[in-house]
Amino acid sequence: MRLRTCLPWLAVLVVGMAAGTTAHGQEANVQRPWMFSEAKLPDGFPAAGPINEVIVKTYPAHRLARVRAEGGSNGMFMKLFRHIERNEIAMTAPVEMSWQQAAGKEPVAMAFLYAKPSIGVAGVDPDDQRVVVEDVPEIKVVSIGLRGSYEKATFDRGARQLETWLKEHPEWKVAGDLRTLAYNSPFVPGLVKYSEAQIPIEPTAGR
Repeated sequence: MRLRTCLPWLAVLVVGMAAGTTAHGQEANVQRPWMFSEAKLPDGFPAAGPINEVIVKTYPAHRLARVRAEGGSNGMFMKLFRHIERNEIAMTAPVEMSWQQAAGKEPVAMAFLYAKPSIGVAGVDPDDQRVVVEDVPEIKVVSIGLRGSYEKATFDRGARQLETWLKEHPEWKVAGDLRTLAYNSPFVPGLVKYSEAQIPIEPTAGR
């Protein structure tokens, strides 16, 4: 597998479709953003959400390869790319990045998502101990679509909007750290890159 086959130079422009959400923001027939689609979503994953609109999304159980931060996000990306290359695993979109408030301007972890949970084997990659293949159970998140470069300022903007939404919807509580989903490769200009900022949630007890 070559890098050019995973991250093609020529991308397909996808145009948004029908609009609409339920009363609590749960994803329904939401407005799809236009974006450069460079790889397929994992099986069963919900489509990209609308820009600057907060919705609730549910992701099915899935498998991913994750690397924790040591030396910046570029090092994490290449470790993950070499993992899928030597195991002949097709690249999907998006790439997941995990953030913690006190961790500074770099993500604390990065993950490549497998197309299906049946691909590969969970556990530590024997060729690189920093790469761990994990099985993730179904997860519910509050999510917002973002346009702009993949930098902390963009994701902070999304995080603030999510936090405001959560204050207005006490029926949900935070169940994990902020994560971002990056759908585009470095070949897509920053101005038109698409991503999502998400916070894992669960129903508040008694509601």
